[in-house]
Amino acid sequence: MAKQKISYFCSECGYESAKWMGQCPSCGNWNTFVEQPAGSAGSSASRTPAKSGTAGRPKRISEIAADEEPRFSSGSPEMDRVLGGGIVQGSLILVGGDPGIGKSTLLLQVCRSVSSAGRKILYVSGEESLRQIRMRADRIGTFGSDLYLLSETNIGTIEETVRRENPSMLVVDSIQTMYSEDVASAPGSVSQVRECTGRLLIIAKSLNITVFLVGHVTKEGMVAGPRMLEHMVDTVLYFEGDRNTSYRMLRAAKNRFGATNEMGVFEMVQEGLREVKNPSSVLLEGRPENVSGAVTTCVMEGTTPMLLEVQALVCPTSFAIPRRTAAGMDFNRVSLLMAVLEKRLGLGLGKSDVYINVTGGIRIGEPSADLAVIAAVISSCRDICVDSRTILFGEVGLAGEVRRVSQVQKRLSEAAKLGFSNVILPRAGLKNAVVPDGLMAYPVENVRELASVLESAAARP
Repeated sequence: MAKQKISYFCSECGYESAKWMGQCPSCGNWNTFVEQPAGSAGSSASRTPAKSGTAGRPKRISEIAADEEPRFSSGSPEMDRVLGGGIVQGSLILVGGDPGIGKSTLLLQVCRSVSSAGRKILYVSGEESLRQIRMRADRIGTFGSDLYLLSETNIGTIEETVRRENPSMLVVDSIQTMYSEDVASAPGSVSQVRECTGRLLIIAKSLNITVFLVGHVTKEGMVAGPRMLEHMVDTVLYFEGDRNTSYRMLRAAKNRFGATNEMGVFEMVQEGLREVKNPSSVLLEGRPENVSGAVTTCVMEGTTPMLLEVQALVCPTSFAIPRRTAAGMDFNRVSLLMAVLEKRLGLGLGKSDVYINVTGGIRIGEPSADLAVIAAVISSCRDICVDSRTILFGEVGLAGEVRRVSQVQKRLSEAAKLGFSNVILPRAGLKNAVVPDGLMAYPVENVRELASVLESAAARP
């Protein structure tokens, strides 16, 4: 019996090598090579024949219709907005998230709404039995007769079922549990995930069926499996949230049919997931007044402005090296802002612990919250209060300058709508923006001006 050859694949990008390597020469990541049988790399999806009459016939760009892709509603306005206006027929959508965060519940609610509109849906689960799915469905509500359930992990059997039943939408939960008999490796491996996704992609495009894939995430928050998986699909959605809170965020990390970085907010209740139509007012509930170290900022999640509270606590340290803690923000970004305060404003933070917290379990990724973090630290360090009706946004550079951020008009309109009366923003941000009635603007150019505005406008607690 001939000895079976072994190949090695990078779990991040799918790079193939005849021997194990510490660093992948393709993506540069370390310790990502996994061992697979050499014959498992071949994809039967790549050998699938094309539809007759369509292969090798290029078209002029002027001959291609520029119509919008046909869409249908998911039944959730928040999810429709994240997807760019609804579900595109024939698209391949990947939904990733931590275990137990609510991915299956979200998709089951979508199935309920879509099937109620008269569309046939096939829900395939490789992790739960049909009875378990029915128990979850009973908590959500009443389902119609157009939702079909299948407990299966063999991708070949799933293909046969889809071609026989011809549904309008297919849900696969999860892609890491699926396997192909053509690949000699365990389910969840690089080769299996790539093979199964490729075959589902062919189903979506050739039969014009919308396919939802549920994907597990790694400890870094990325979808488990090869990085190629995110390149193969049309849309990548991440379902995030803090287990200690009831709020969940649905983010679009990639979308070929709409804007990226859009976000929808949901609340987990007994009956399932409920939309939060105005997340700003919900996230600001219970915020303290006349307390030092608490300010409000406005960040953009895609095209939606969202108001959040940023808190800072500065206190003397009992250690040789002061602590720096950031919850909801990048730690390195917070350390950079602390260095700017020490250098440009002379704020003595070398003997103080600094704790930064973004309330509501939201994680801020854009730099427009820099000004709010700076203001919160100054407020806590000097023990002065920032008016609870004041909002701040702006990017802070290493020279202490306050730089303009995008979509200033939307941020101002959202602040005025929620009853704020003061806004501190970059001076350059007022060039092409109109301040709404009832909102007083305080433009600043650097952190020194910011400190002066806070000192003159704030009252001692």
